Amino acid sequence: MSKKDVHVVPHPEGWAVKREGAERASSVHERKVDAEAAGRDLARKDEVELVIHGKDGRIQDSDSYGNDPSPPRDEKH
Repeated sequence: MSKKDVHVVPHPEGWAVKREGAERASSVHERKVDAEAAGRDLARKDEVELVIHGKDGRIQDSDSYGNDPSPPRDEKH
């Protein structure tokens, strides 16, 4: 089973950290910056992507912490 990406999404109580496909949030935070930090820790631990959404639900940013199948072209390995 592949690991699920971690998303930071708007929540009635602030911001939620959710694994892709999960019904319940892993954690809920008043401030977006706190949710991003928690999501980043979880994504690093699971070596998956962190996807950050805005208040409107649209994706604002993402960071990969795993084996990225399509890394940026400017990186030399």
